[in-house]
Amino acid sequence: MTPRHLLIAMLVPVTWGFGFALAKGGLSHFPPLLLMGMRFAIAALVLVWFVPLPRGHWRSLTLIALISATFQYGLSFSGLAMIDATPAILLVQSEVVFGTLIAAIMLKELPTRRQLAGTGVALVGIVTIVGAPSLTGQMTGVVLILTGCLCWALGQVMVRRLGDVMSGFQMTAWVGTIAAPQMLLASVLIEGNPLPALAAAPPFAWVTVLYLGVVMTAIGYSAWYFLLSKYPVPMVMPLLLLLPISTILGAITFLGEHPDPHVLLGGAIVVSGVSAVIVEPAQFRRLFRRSDV
Repeated sequence: MTPRHLLIAMLVPVTWGFGFALAKGGLSHFPPLLLMGMRFAIAALVLVWFVPLPRGHWRSLTLIALISATFQYGLSFSGLAMIDATPAILLVQSEVVFGTLIAAIMLKELPTRRQLAGTGVALVGIVTIVGAPSLTGQMTGVVLILTGCLCWALGQVMVRRLGDVMSGFQMTAWVGTIAAPQMLLASVLIEGNPLPALAAAPPFAWVTVLYLGVVMTAIGYSAWYFLLSKYPVPMVMPLLLLLPISTILGAITFLGEHPDPHVLLGGAIVVSGVSAVIVEPAQFRRLFRRSDV
């Protein structure tokens, strides 16, 4: 991976991690689907003017937007509204486990014994987090986040099946364009009239919306899709291991959270298992050397 691409790669965990923490604060002012609908609408407005139409791919993009954006964020951020950001982002690491299993089913990419062992370790970590005293009585939030992770993993496998027919900016722009009206309509139907929340929101809440739309989505997701189109998955997926670090720092800095040691222990187990799934040392070194040639 070239130095310029490494800088692009670091945008992913930084923008997503701090955005996840900031979104927790935004959820105290906006309901989840409304917040996510505004986020993707802003991202689409920023990017859609600079990318070509995805001719011949509207059906695939609509399904990707529905599953990996509308369903995923509706579920995950509804769960985030119910629990702290720290256990939430640690549970989000289950996306890698779900992705491995779905890829085996849909893409016939069978996991190795090492990956199966890592999946088992990650599941132990998830169970440890779920059993933390700080999450007592919050299982609805946990289930929503895990279900959202399943949707995200399914969506990313669908993105991979498209291959490199679209750039990262193009994918982000059109997924946002399709997902935003889906989320806003769902918000009106499920969450009710949005006008009172919009009228009562303080300036900080609107700054959060802008961050989620411009920085976390337009920049962060464009970087993610760019890397997926340029490099093999074993090189890209390890970036997700940095998400808990940036999110926990954001939760401590912006939200004043004090992570439960039980949750951190479970998180360490999850990250260890996930790292075994997505990092294959010999292949990773070989791919890294090849990209620098």
